[in-house]
Amino acid sequence: MSDCCAAEARNSRERTLLWTVLALNAVMFVVEFTAGWLARSSGLMADSLDMLADVLVYSVSLYAVGRGIAQKAKAALLNGSLQMLLGLGVLLHIVWRIREGSAPQTDIMGWIAALALAVNISCFALLYRFRSGDINMRASWLCSRNDMLANVGVLVAAWMVNLLSSAWPDYVIAAFIAGVVIHSAYGILVQARRNLKEGLEIESGGCCGSQ
Repeated sequence: MSDCCAAEARNSRERTLLWTVLALNAVMFVVEFTAGWLARSSGLMADSLDMLADVLVYSVSLYAVGRGIAQKAKAALLNGSLQMLLGLGVLLHIVWRIREGSAPQTDIMGWIAALALAVNISCFALLYRFRSGDINMRASWLCSRNDMLANVGVLVAAWMVNLLSSAWPDYVIAAFIAGVVIHSAYGILVQARRNLKEGLEIESGGCCGSQ
């Protein structure tokens, strides 16, 4: 019974944490997407879609909390598939920006990227102790880690656009972010398939039951 209560308490903590980081990322998605569109920055747009991918990851992770291995694996498969689609969508957006030929506004890029970095550092710190947890909690932590790298990249790109008087650094960082999202999605999909196979071989159960 004590094990049951401990598991439920852990699940409750995970849900609260995931709701917190989900809300932060949802707000930053709206902020970055709007700023990226106004600033004509592929890097910010890519970073905003990365934030949206995180919202989807956290939503799927919330669904998976307290569920069996097979259910968690199916949630992770959905998670990875959505991330893969978003990454490919970012690449298409870059092609559109290159054809349009517009130059980004680097002041907006810099300020918004710095704000996003502060938010992601907070999320990373909150999720750090769950970095070795189940596949969905680990995916949540990996998203925050990747986002910090992307935010720093956008800051560097803004500086390079000013230095070189060229929009190409913005395109390059956007493509890098898309690559990170696609790579993460692939890793999640591979692990999820393994977990699904394992979960289907094990009869689900437990004292608290699947929720």
